[in-house]
Amino acid sequence: MSAEERRRIILLIDADNAQASKIDVVLEDLANEGEARTRRAYGDWDDTHLKHWKDVLHERAIRPIQQYALTKGKNASDIALVVDAMDLLHRDHPDAFGLMSSDADFTPLVMHLREHGADVFGYGDSKSPAPFVNACTRFLHLDKVNASAQEPDETVTSSGGAPPDRLPTQKLRGDAGLVKLLRDAVSGSADDSGWARASTVGQRIRNQSSMDPRNYGYARLTDLIRATDLFETKDDATSSMAFRDVRSARVSESAPVRATVKKTAAKKAAAKKSGSR
Repeated sequence: MSAEERRRIILLIDADNAQASKIDVVLEDLANEGEARTRRAYGDWDDTHLKHWKDVLHERAIRPIQQYALTKGKNASDIALVVDAMDLLHRDHPDAFGLMSSDADFTPLVMHLREHGADVFGYGDSKSPAPFVNACTRFLHLDKVNASAQEPDETVTSSGGAPPDRLPTQKLRGDAGLVKLLRDAVSGSADDSGWARASTVGQRIRNQSSMDPRNYGYARLTDLIRATDLFETKDDATSSMAFRDVRSARVSESAPVRATVKKTAAKKAAAKKSGSR
């Protein structure tokens, strides 16, 4: 992709609700989506609790936006971030926003940005409220991701940042929401024989969910799908890789048997009827 074709991304950081130690993971992840030319971090920079952010701002070309806490207990930085986001959306018309925060108050902002055609890539901790997480195009739980990068893959919801310990098959299958999401994506992308291309499955999941496989400990969506043991795989590790729900496979394989049994029963019934005459 040429420089002219790279998606334009704006990164906005709620410094009061984000970890400075994870900024490289965020920047690497956004680099796979496009170019984050505008980078801003909001907070009261006179406050000592933001010292960890001050140490990384200039090295990562992040512009600090000063916002004094005019009223105790009120986070004026949130308002400043929202105002800037709206201004940048309608003035610069970016392709996407990166929003680094775990604050559910940004949920309406995320919904507004997406309604106006911009993707929103969210970055926060695993305790981030579900409405905020689900409103995003994709949401990465930064407290579950290590800082080292992984190789990109076309069927990954995203890459950049190594996953933590992988959740075992039993726990994955116990997550009803995840199981439904994967099964619906495979069935909705499947051909007449029940097989669905991995790349198509990944795109379908991305279109309808903020799920990121790294939140479950898997760098690639294909690894996560295989780990559930709910799907057959063919053409593994190739561009033609495909999945099929094991339930569909059983139905497909048992169909000829049922047809044979039905045919045999029909012949016996006909023979019995003929003999009774």
